[in-house]
Amino acid sequence: MPNHKSCEKRLRQDEKRQARNNYVRKTLKTLSKKMHSEMDLKEKQDLLQEVYSQLDKAAKKGVIHARTASRRKSRIAQYINSEVKKTETASE
Repeated sequence: MPNHKSCEKRLRQDEKRQARNNYVRKTLKTLSKKMHSEMDLKEKQDLLQEVYSQLDKAAKKGVIHARTASRRKSRIAQYINSEVKKTETASE
C-alpha cells in the first residue's frame, strides 16, 4: 500500500492506463480473429482498413511498439494476398 499521496495517485493512473491498454489489445485480438474467420474476401478487404487503423492508433498511443504494429500489418497483408491467390486459382 502506498504511503504518499503521489504514490496513491500514480497507482490510480496506472490502473486506468492498464484498463485502457487491455481494451485496445483485446480489440486488436478480436479484429485479428475476425479477419481469419470464415467470411468472403470482399468483407476481409473492407475489414483490412479498420485493422490497419486500429494498429496505427495502438502504436501511436504506445500500447504496442511501432515495429510490432508494422509486423502485424505485414502479416495480415500476406494473409489477404494468399486468400486472393486462392480464390484466383479456384476460379480458373
